[in-house]
Amino acid sequence: MALAVRFHDQQHTIDASHSFFDDTLAGLSASPKWASPKYFYDLRGSQLFDQICVQPEYYPTRTEEAILERAADDIAAIAGRDATLIELGSGASRKVRLLLESMHPSHYLGIDISKEFLLDSTRRLAADYPWLDVHAACADFSHAMTLPEALDDARPVAFFPGSSIGNFDPAAAEAFLLGLHALLPPGSGLLVGVDLVKDKDVLEAAYNDSAGVTAAFNLNLLERIRHELGADLDPARFSHRAFFNEEQSRIEMHLVSDMPQVANLGGKRIAFQAGETIHTENSYKYSVEGFQQLAARAGFSVRALWTDANDYFSVHYLERT
Repeated sequence: MALAVRFHDQQHTIDASHSFFDDTLAGLSASPKWASPKYFYDLRGSQLFDQICVQPEYYPTRTEEAILERAADDIAAIAGRDATLIELGSGASRKVRLLLESMHPSHYLGIDISKEFLLDSTRRLAADYPWLDVHAACADFSHAMTLPEALDDARPVAFFPGSSIGNFDPAAAEAFLLGLHALLPPGSGLLVGVDLVKDKDVLEAAYNDSAGVTAAFNLNLLERIRHELGADLDPARFSHRAFFNEEQSRIEMHLVSDMPQVANLGGKRIAFQAGETIHTENSYKYSVEGFQQLAARAGFSVRALWTDANDYFSVHYLERT
């Protein structure tokens, strides 16, 4: 009965040279200003992202879930039974349940940057699937990782849902996949969700939901900077902006200063002009062919592809060659 979660703390990958404070100070001191999207995901940010996923305008989650539900048996046939399923950015671990039912893996490893959220979701998985050996690792998977020693003999299938690959620019996405290539043994699988290029209105509505949840998610980053880093700034003086940059094929999210203001972070004075922005996130949109070419350059071959009827979203099963 695997009702306990084996926790493997790789927090050092978060707190090394690129700490929250260092990254934030560097980003707010730059021109143009930026912030790393990985810091969205404290407990409150993770909860808000879960709310984003059920907004009517936000098509990626429900579309990917429908694809996975339809393809689950095919995925299990390719992956084989008794594999180790590694979920990168596990979040609430809802989508992975579709795979657990079909694949019946022997081990599950959830990796996420938000420790409290990770432990809560993996404990629920352990309780709901008592036959499953559940592990959790608090780590920044954009940096080099190692698998826990308990999984050294495992046959892994990595699962990277939600088009999180789109948060990297294409060069960084290729470097990330190269890192996975180094982590995974030959023949391992990588199941990855990729958002596709589509009508601009559909894309922009998904990141500007009418309930304002995405705006709250974006602004929560400033709340975290204020509370955890002691920054003298007021999130109420900023607004959310998201738009599709067609030239770069990406959604951009920004926090816009509503007025001239000055913030203090670690004794450094940071001035904002009215209308100046903090660039908080990119979400790149791919063609199927463009993403598969990128994966091939990183050493992954395509085993299978699934899309929805509208070609809004794609799920690729890649094999580490």
